Amino acid sequence: MSKPVPDPPLESPTPLEEAIRADDQAKNREAIKRALDFYLCPPPSKTYPPSTMFVIQPDIDTESLLAHACESLASANTLASDFADQLGRPQRNTALAIQQIIMLAELAVNRALDRVDPRT
Repeated sequence: MSKPVPDPPLESPTPLEEAIRADDQAKNREAIKRALDFYLCPPPSKTYPPSTMFVIQPDIDTESLLAHACESLASANTLASDFADQLGRPQRNTALAIQQIIMLAELAVNRALDRVDPRT
């Protein structure tokens, strides 16, 4: 007696079964693609528009910007110095370090201001 191979014999799928299987495969491929895109290709982060509460005029000249920055740094230097006088030893050293950083920034802005508009 001869046995059909494979056991049980393969039956050819009906057109409806074939369509259902093709639809399932398409859905699986789409789900796999979405999962891979989600983990491997994250969407670019949204850019947020800058706040317009404080806006510097776009046509303002460099000399005016540097002069304002110099005045702001001089004020911050004075505030840090006054604040350091009221503190104890460890906090005073921190405040004086902040004051020194402000002073160095003020010197850099002054040098840039000199290059923009040299004093005569």
